[in-house]
Amino acid sequence: MAQALESIYYTISYRGREGHWAWLLHRVAGIGILLFLFLHIVDIFLVGVGEEIFTKFLFIYSHPLFKVAELALIFGVLYHAFNGVRIILVDFRPERFSNWKTQRTMFRIVLVVTLIFFIPAAITTIGPLFHFEPPWWIPL
Repeated sequence: MAQALESIYYTISYRGREGHWAWLLHRVAGIGILLFLFLHIVDIFLVGVGEEIFTKFLFIYSHPLFKVAELALIFGVLYHAFNGVRIILVDFRPERFSNWKTQRTMFRIVLVVTLIFFIPAAITTIGPLFHFEPPWWIPL
């Protein structure tokens, strides 16, 4: 247990610069997406088991805690996608994109673009929990 905690500490505290945070967020987002995929596979499997058990399982999607997890999933998918584009650029043009100043700038651009897409999605997702009507420019 102590070794696992030490490993987690070194993973979180290693370097701590933009490249490290990009790497760490990309892995955490990927694990979150994978966990949701497993949940979705179980969900689809239950359709074949029976309608009643499937309907009982659906309560999980309407629970407020799942809405919070859904926000994390939306952020994870968006970040993973945009950071994936950043990684592709670095892989295909390392002479242009692999210096640390460009890496820092690209990481910040990824975060800004992620937030631009995440905020309307978050309002749409958790707005009904707070009886909030989203503005007309956010589709439901």
